[in-house]
Amino acid sequence: MRRWGEHPSPTGQEALVSPIDRSRSAVTPPTVKAPTAAPKNSLVGGVVDAIKGGIADVPRFIEMGKDVFQAAHVNELKRIFGGDAKPDRMNDGKFVGARGQTFPPGTPLKDVPGVTPLDNPNPSKTILYVNGIMTPTSGQLSEMQAIAETADAKVVGIHNATQGLVADLAQCVADKLDKGRNPAVDTLADTLYSELKAGREVHLMGYSQGGLITARALDDVAKRLRIEDGLSQAQVEKTLGKLSVETFGAASTRYVDGPRYVHYVNNADPVPTLTGLGGSMDPTAFLKDAGKGAVVHRFTDGNANPISNHMLDTLYMKHRVDFDQARAGRF
Repeated sequence: MRRWGEHPSPTGQEALVSPIDRSRSAVTPPTVKAPTAAPKNSLVGGVVDAIKGGIADVPRFIEMGKDVFQAAHVNELKRIFGGDAKPDRMNDGKFVGARGQTFPPGTPLKDVPGVTPLDNPNPSKTILYVNGIMTPTSGQLSEMQAIAETADAKVVGIHNATQGLVADLAQCVADKLDKGRNPAVDTLADTLYSELKAGREVHLMGYSQGGLITARALDDVAKRLRIEDGLSQAQVEKTLGKLSVETFGAASTRYVDGPRYVHYVNNADPVPTLTGLGGSMDPTAFLKDAGKGAVVHRFTDGNANPISNHMLDTLYMKHRVDFDQARAGRF
């Protein structure tokens, strides 16, 4: 798919838990989740519990690191010196379905068997999901299952492959600048364009870099609708209104107008607060744009480990509510 140039400079501001008010103050009070394990009125107890929680998460992150190294490096060595394993980048931009099956870009969504809730093999809703950095296909599959259970929906993934921390971060910078090719961006943009042209609605989710990929793909679709289809800005926004978009801990500061957005931002998560829409106390809020009519739900939850504060399945999914409920600001 061809690229359509650079993003325009971001403008506007985002809302807290209600339709966006571009004139609001950059400083808004956080919604604080009170610690449950700490002794009543004990600051020391709260700090101790936060540290304990951060330490308890360390083994999981070590295991995740091993999975990423295996996907990005060890499997490639196996491919070179023997064996049939492939590095994770071989799945870059592919669809991910049930049991981790992958399907090439261009496969109709209806032909991808998605992940479903364990107690509901035939949900009525379908969600398209893009993962973040440092996540091999197996990790995305686990996240897809968590989404399926929380949203009671069939989940189809578009894989954002990992090649290790340094390469992944470099790709994030390129996505920020709308430079270079990202297969996940291309697959998502092509899929959304095709579904919209067919008159179908799409519900999509983007997590971390996946939110950045989502923003970049949406911008591409808007440009295609204007340039290839000759639509006016008002017509583009009306067409994009068929899209329901949720982001979690996303790294994007700007989203095109048109889609119906709900953005989740944990004030204790450095990814969205430093590289995305910002936390409740954000002096640079005037430089950011969550999209016309967007709902931005900011909350504070986590411990002393910033990685665990960024996790999709164990943190953000706890705060996610039904999309229509979220759009009404009821969290």
